[in-house]
Amino acid sequence: MRWFLGFAISACWFAMSAPAGADERPNVVLIISDDQAWTDFGFMGHDVIRTPRLDRLASEGAVFTRGYVPTSLCRASLATIISGLFPHQHAITSNDPPPGTDRTLMLPHMSGLDTLPRRLARRGYLSQQTGKWWEGNYALGGFTHGMTHGDPKHGGRHGDVGLDIGRKGLQPIFDFIAHRDNRPFFLWYAPLLPHDPHNPPVDILKKYTAPDRPLKLARYWAMCEWFDQTCGELLDHLDQQGLRDNTLVVFVVDNGWIQQTGIKRTTRGWFAPKSKLSPYDGGVRTPIILRLPGRIKPARYETLASSVDLAPTILSACGAKVPAQMPGINLLDVCDGRPPARDTVFGEIFTHNAKDIDRPAANLTHRWCVQGRWKLILNDARDGEAELYDLQTDPTETQNLASRHADVVRRLTARVNQWWQVDSK
Repeated sequence: MRWFLGFAISACWFAMSAPAGADERPNVVLIISDDQAWTDFGFMGHDVIRTPRLDRLASEGAVFTRGYVPTSLCRASLATIISGLFPHQHAITSNDPPPGTDRTLMLPHMSGLDTLPRRLARRGYLSQQTGKWWEGNYALGGFTHGMTHGDPKHGGRHGDVGLDIGRKGLQPIFDFIAHRDNRPFFLWYAPLLPHDPHNPPVDILKKYTAPDRPLKLARYWAMCEWFDQTCGELLDHLDQQGLRDNTLVVFVVDNGWIQQTGIKRTTRGWFAPKSKLSPYDGGVRTPIILRLPGRIKPARYETLASSVDLAPTILSACGAKVPAQMPGINLLDVCDGRPPARDTVFGEIFTHNAKDIDRPAANLTHRWCVQGRWKLILNDARDGEAELYDLQTDPTETQNLASRHADVVRRLTARVNQWWQVDSK
């Protein structure tokens, strides 16, 4: 009831203030998978997991198969998506504050950002937050509507009632679309899927249960299909409401996941060491999909892409100004056949619990970059110890070639240092 009352109040205000002509701008639906490996989709080649609805979305849009998120931890990654800035720029690096610190002290970083919802509101857009959201009340991110209230008395540090979306249906989204008074909208769909708890519907789990398959793995794979089903419900609703042709659909994963199946876990959760919270591709690589019928031609690109590119791409598609301080590129330029404006993507890994909530450098553990076939990882917790991988021949990053290619290490280290110095705190 609380989110609905907030919806009604916000809708009345925007109905009076939205500028004319806003309905000519495309809607934006941002779908964010939560804890899923870049390989775990049919359209990315998985031979067991079934994702027919996302496969169809991929066939209808531009797929960037070599997409990355700069950091493999959800709060920092989501903050990058909504701001278009790297974590060392927006200062949101860790899921939790230092022990004994009130987590509400972490919220001013988000409330002070000129986020996608705030920028699009100036173009007449309504916006709705659903699903994962670490930043207190949805309004702190500039959303006009949302599900996460952020009241500590109701619990839930990373979404509270917003985490119901997907797992308990999509009705709040359907209501938002129905009551938007034909205003263009920005929708944040970040369900806690396939994120644990891995408790998929029984009928889906049966598809993946096998005598020679660990149950933990079957449950995770089933969660991937459940997430896909909810995406299908959302995409079907756009079609039913006649919104397909004027809606930009964007898909990305917040960070990777490789399911552990042993008796004891070896990380903070049941994920393998080279996935979530790590600088390896199992943690930071993601497919990126863009679909806008009549504007984006279906194609697959091996162009390096990053989640920092999503904000400038969305703003450009919506006719909004892309600020110079955003480091990403407009992926629509790539879709239009223009060469990308960079040849390297960068990232950074931070501690799960912050040591200093206002100083990103204090929480830094790794910096990394990908250029062509090469992946450089600098372990800043070990005096910059370098790892170098040839992703073309060693996609799982098992053979460190740093000692054999010192020249590549030097060159890429210089690139990483130059990138880090820009606006770092």
